[in-house]
Order: sequence, then C-alpha cells, then structure tokens
Amino acid sequence: MTRAAPVDAVMFDWGDTLIAYDSVVTDEFAAARTRAGLAAVRRDRVPDAVAIGDWFRGRGRELFAVESEDEIDYLAMLAACFSDLGCELADDDVRLYAEEALWEGEMTVGADVHELLDELRARSLKLAIVSNTALPAWLLDPVFARQGLSERVDAVVLSSEVGKRKPHPAVFERALAELGVGPSRALFVGDRRDRDVLGAGRLGMRTVLARWFRDDVDPDGAEPDFEATAPLDVLAVVDGLGRGS
Repeated sequence: MTRAAPVDAVMFDWGDTLIAYDSVVTDEFAAARTRAGLAAVRRDRVPDAVAIGDWFRGRGRELFAVESEDEIDYLAMLAACFSDLGCELADDDVRLYAEEALWEGEMTVGADVHELLDELRARSLKLAIVSNTALPAWLLDPVFARQGLSERVDAVVLSSEVGKRKPHPAVFERALAELGVGPSRALFVGDRRDRDVLGAGRLGMRTVLARWFRDDVDPDGAEPDFEATAPLDVLAVVDGLGRGS
C-alpha cells in the first residue's frame, strides 16, 4: 500500500470555515449595515435601505449566480445599484459606502480557530486563506487583521483579485504558487463540497470538509478525503499525513 504524501501547507476557506457567516447574516443585520453605508455618503436624496435591499433581492440570482465561476466587480455593482435608484455616486462615494456598509467587519473567528492556526504554524506548515468573495482586498485586509488571521497565515487569495471563483483552478493555483508548494503536498479545508472539496480535489490536493458551522450534503459536490466536526480535528488529519521535508 502506497503511503499518502505528507503535507507542507494547509489552506482554509474563510466564510463558514474560519468565521461564522450564514448564521450571522439576517435581514435586520443587512439593513443595519446598509444604513451605516448610507450615513457615510453625505448627499441629499440617496435611496433608503429598503430600496437598496429590494434592488439586491431582485437581482440576487443574476449578481451572485453560484454556477458562474467569474467573479463580479463589487464596486461597479454598488454604483449600478445607486444609479438604477436615481442616484449617481462618484467613485469616492462608492468606496465610502462600501467601507461603512461592510458586513464582515462585525464577524469574529470561530472557537479554537486561532489555536488551530497556531498549532499548524508550530508544525512549520505554510498557511493560506482562499476565499470566494467579490470584496476587494483593500476592504478585507483590515478585517483579516482585526480577526487575528493576517498574522497567522502566509498568504490570502481572494476570488476578487483572481477574477475567478472556486472551484475554478486559477484560485487554488494562485494560492499554491504564493506558498511555493505543489498540490500533492497541500491540504484544503472548507465547508462547501461543490466549491472547496471539488475544486481542490481536482488539482490533486487532499481535502477536509469543515462541518463545525454547517453540514453540507450537496449531492452535486465531491466527497472529501476527510471530515472534521471541530477545528482542532484538522490537527489529527495533518498529524496522520505527516510533515513534508
């Protein structure tokens, strides 16, 4: 029996893997963030939070089509929203709105996530965050720092910077290149069978389905090599595979 290759790097999805996302976002939460964004735009006759919410709900499938691997331009989308609602915003105002309306800034990492990352670093493994998000890096870099993630990882790869979403190989390939490891020596941890497990597995990475925030049973996804019901379970997977040279 051939022994599985050891690992030199571990990559993590972000939303619902390192942070709780879906369980935090409610209609009221979204409306509150929208109102905060509008307060930053010092203009008369801006649309209200209800109108903006309705605009996004009416275009949700178009804007966030899960079957598309092309990432959207978030700032252009915001500008289009305001324009359609009769308010033309300058680029600086769009950026101000985006900063103040940001949902992710209020989200915190899950229990044991910092401990997991610290233990992996203690094993001399390279670490990365690889996330599907339309938000540009300049918006999220302060969030990663506030969540205590920036100091614990070696690379952050966002679909907004690559232009493609997981499971497209370009997102994973960017992360592998930034860490300087091959796919056979990398482990990917994520909560989505159809994006994380499928995309990473296709490239030859080992995969862990993260089940601590949600339990994905999507029949269209792929079967992971391992499953974890708590963050620290990932340590057992890594230790079982062993450390590369």
